Amino acid sequence: MDRRSVLRGAAVAAGGAVLGGPFAGFLAREAAAGQPPHRDLRPVPDLRDGTVRLWLPEGFQYRSFHDKDGPVITLDDGTTLPGRHDGMAAFPGPDGNVWLVRNHEVNGNSPGGAFGPGDPYDGAALGGTTTVLVTPFGEVVESFTSINGTMMNCSGGPMPWGSWVTCEETINGPDVGPDFTGTPNVDLEQPHGFIFDVPAGGQSDRKPIRKAGRFAHEAVAFDPHEGILYLTEDNFAFASGFYRYIPPEHPMDAGRLLDGGRLQMLAVAGTPNADLAKSQRKHATFDVTWVDIDDPDPDFPYTPGEPAPTSNDEAITYVGEQGRARGAAWFSRLEGCVYDHGMIYFCSTQGGGESEGGTGPTGGYGNGHGQIWAYNTHAGTLKMLYESPGEEKLDFPDNVTTSARGTLVLCEDGPGDNYLRGLNRGGQIFDIALNRLRRNDPPHEPRFDEEFAGTTFSQDGHTLYVNIQSSDGVTFAIWGPWQKIRV
Repeated sequence: MDRRSVLRGAAVAAGGAVLGGPFAGFLAREAAAGQPPHRDLRPVPDLRDGTVRLWLPEGFQYRSFHDKDGPVITLDDGTTLPGRHDGMAAFPGPDGNVWLVRNHEVNGNSPGGAFGPGDPYDGAALGGTTTVLVTPFGEVVESFTSINGTMMNCSGGPMPWGSWVTCEETINGPDVGPDFTGTPNVDLEQPHGFIFDVPAGGQSDRKPIRKAGRFAHEAVAFDPHEGILYLTEDNFAFASGFYRYIPPEHPMDAGRLLDGGRLQMLAVAGTPNADLAKSQRKHATFDVTWVDIDDPDPDFPYTPGEPAPTSNDEAITYVGEQGRARGAAWFSRLEGCVYDHGMIYFCSTQGGGESEGGTGPTGGYGNGHGQIWAYNTHAGTLKMLYESPGEEKLDFPDNVTTSARGTLVLCEDGPGDNYLRGLNRGGQIFDIALNRLRRNDPPHEPRFDEEFAGTTFSQDGHTLYVNIQSSDGVTFAIWGPWQKIRV
């Protein structure tokens, strides 16, 4: 698709009001505390085998597939299905089917351990993406490896030229000391912490977009008007930043995402180093400026085969500290983000609560239950749409997508029961699904606390595909009367 077609489609979808669109109500109404009463959930058996894995509203059905916790699943290219299913996007496929490009957030390294055939980016890295062709009812038609040799593929974002941009949530490499797990990196062949383009239904060229930054990437959203990518950073132990990457050529003209552009970091005009991780007043709005990152893709000095002198903490904050030295704002654990009608919506997973009081390590940066932010790409303003008052309303929002009606669908990644939540145009939070996928964790009691991830609608809006990361991973296709629950 060319740029004009995408922009024309956006204008039609918005009824000609590109600046407002279906989310205009978010910016005009105050968040309501109540939950609509008609969205009670109930146990629903999985059409795959009759096991109850989800609770859903009345009239909804689902089928799970690619359950890594069950028997070994081999993809069509001979790959053993990797685990830890995470970010994902849906694209139109042949014969009314859907291409799903799905991340696998696998950390660690092992010489020759990259999964799948072909030429991996790093032969020792264990993460990547798999691509699945499925029916609207969750029946698998085809599956294969689409990028391998990457690490910690957490989330990413769908691109209108028909690609998924996958993000590495790490800065591991042979030039960096052991990460938070204590795993040494001397066996790694390449630096990590980049984004990669993965065509829907095809193969990535496995070349990183280095100038989009080397940091703990989480997700990316694309503004087709300006040709700019917006990127979130999920830095668990330190402050996180919100970035934008300006490619050297508009991707809709180039037909792909090019390296060699400029990376910038968000700052609040007139308030250097604004602390946006702490609790904010309702509908707090800020004018935004952007500061340049001079060295977005560092290679740190090291001797091959020996432990690297640069620590993980030094490396993972290197890019962000450049921005903060110029006044960039900080957030708590930025995760999912999505573009819609001139707005970038993104989640601050542990935002809210008291200030951390700086950018140093805390063992989990942030004291709140989550915030939802909106950046207006036309006006250059940032607004806090919703701040969770407690875990019963919204707990640790992670991945996010939008529905055709203008509802944000939020994946929870909290320590307790995890839900798919909706945030509607009136500012109400409501329940869409509840994880009842039992995980036995000896010697503890059975738990249901695995995160939802990768929520994405088919193009016609019929099916919502989503992952539960589980001990290893499972994907769901969910369908039903979306209009009845106003999703």
